[in-house]
Amino acid sequence: MADTSKRRSDWTPGRLATLRLGLSGGIGPCRYAQLLDKFRNPEAALAGLIAMRRKDIAVATPADAAAAIKAAAQVGAGIVVRGDGDYPKSLAASARPPIFLYYSGALDRLDMRLVAIVGARNASLAARKFAEALAADLSAAGVGVVSGLARGIDGAAHRGSLEGFPVGVVAGGIDVTYPREHAKLQADIADRGVLLAESPVGAQPTERHFPRRNRIVAGLAAAVVVIEAAERSGSLITARFAMEEGRDVMAAPGFPTDPRAAGANRLIREGAVLIRSADDVLAELGAATAAAIPRARPAPAKIIGARPSADLSDLPFPEADDAPADPIEIVRAALAVAPVTVDELTRECQLSASVVAAVLQELELGGVLERLPGQRVTLR
Repeated sequence: MADTSKRRSDWTPGRLATLRLGLSGGIGPCRYAQLLDKFRNPEAALAGLIAMRRKDIAVATPADAAAAIKAAAQVGAGIVVRGDGDYPKSLAASARPPIFLYYSGALDRLDMRLVAIVGARNASLAARKFAEALAADLSAAGVGVVSGLARGIDGAAHRGSLEGFPVGVVAGGIDVTYPREHAKLQADIADRGVLLAESPVGAQPTERHFPRRNRIVAGLAAAVVVIEAAERSGSLITARFAMEEGRDVMAAPGFPTDPRAAGANRLIREGAVLIRSADDVLAELGAATAAAIPRARPAPAKIIGARPSADLSDLPFPEADDAPADPIEIVRAALAVAPVTVDELTRECQLSASVVAAVLQELELGGVLERLPGQRVTLR
């Protein structure tokens, strides 16, 4: 993990003024930009804001800033503010860059080429395997992988990129694990890449935090790849942010009747680049030739839970972040038209072989499952 201590003691008046503006109630990225346009620098902007005595803005005090710095230090994180030399350049060039970010890990590597991989939380097993392999191949080609640490595609993309440079953007505080089973994955990202948060230390994620996280994911990346996204999903919000920033938007096609693929398929119909492998992504970015990509296939990391947050929904969309509890729902969610073996399905669903066998029999009798040679199954 990168040494974050160098950031904690380097609080010049300008950096401290920026932090206080970022902590002030009623000041967001847009109003911050307006203040800088008027006053030219953060210190003058802070002084001018105090002089205005606006009732709709609660100006953060020096004590507020000191508390935020102390809280970050206590969880081993640093704070980077707008104007710092190591503030990510791609994010600074976006329309609504955060005024400051909490970070843990190698912040100085964020100016490498990054690709975001996002998609459904209830993604099929085939889609998750594809996302993990795609992230592994991009990582082997020297491309960093960004995602939002949600279940499904996000988690698969992070696991696939752990041998490269993984970038995780969390919706809550940098010390808060959400979902709870991603505790080890979140720690691994901080150790091997960088973890970012806009919310205060200790903040539990709420619905309003997730679109803010998505804009950071899009702002960091040169391109956003969407895999299995429903028509109304947070992944499409990320894709929209990317389009607004002029970043490339790509999507993996899905089966026409699978609602989890409807959003990604619509993106392709509307002009997103269709991708089938890392070769397609790299060719579009002009980053490498297909022959230069080593085929890495790391095994999925073991997932354990630690320091969980409250079990909240990501967005008020059908693909909420709550995991299905019913075995039929778990197995059905993991299936797609792409065949998988029964053994793979059993391992992925973390159910006993007898339970999976019973569920598959029920789905087969219901006419929605087809058995193939080699102990493989697929949706009809």
